[in-house]
Amino acid sequence: MRLNRILLSVALVVVALMIQVSILARLQLPGAVPDLVLLTVLGLALVYGHLAGAFIGFGAGLLADLAPPAEHAAGRYALVLCLVGYLAGLAKPENGRIKSIVGPLLVVVAAAIGSTLLYAGVGALVGDTAARHVGLGGLLFTATLYDLLLAPFTVPFVMWLARRSENDPLSDSSSAGGSDVASGWLSSGTGLNIGDQRGGLRMRAAKARGDKAGRIKGVKRL
Repeated sequence: MRLNRILLSVALVVVALMIQVSILARLQLPGAVPDLVLLTVLGLALVYGHLAGAFIGFGAGLLADLAPPAEHAAGRYALVLCLVGYLAGLAKPENGRIKSIVGPLLVVVAAAIGSTLLYAGVGALVGDTAARHVGLGGLLFTATLYDLLLAPFTVPFVMWLARRSENDPLSDSSSAGGSDVASGWLSSGTGLNIGDQRGGLRMRAAKARGDKAGRIKGVKRL
């Protein structure tokens, strides 16, 4: 991962975790807690791809495991978010731009259900039966509902920031995983592409040489 991706991912994950722990977890909502960290990982994975999504998910999950109040074994949520980030990154569009909101919302629903089931499953393997007492059906419903309500306000913003960080003239435009996003952002933001700009420069240079040659030969141009 490039440095700009790492810095942006760390900043977004830390801010999302702070909001989740200090605000969302204290709302005392029924069922699950709105998972802002999960939505942040999804937004980054949809732009950066599956490999970056797995690394970001693992790091975000590990921070969530260590953040107080930590009531489960460290590494449990890291494993869950690592798998979720990898799978979400596979849904990344080839051109780096999403044409419809339906796709990201389906990814959010699948991630909310999948992460809850994986978290409960890993907990059952290590002897944690809290999900069984609370009710797995209620957790699945509330987790999906809360994440869907937060998704329109978080996922597009995270994706916009991730695409913005790819618009870097010093970055390697030919590197895998970032070139399609960067080129899509440049073409959508300016309405031009690099090939058109180069062609225009060649035409202006040729015209300037022709004008200079005409002046030297004394040819009058209308």
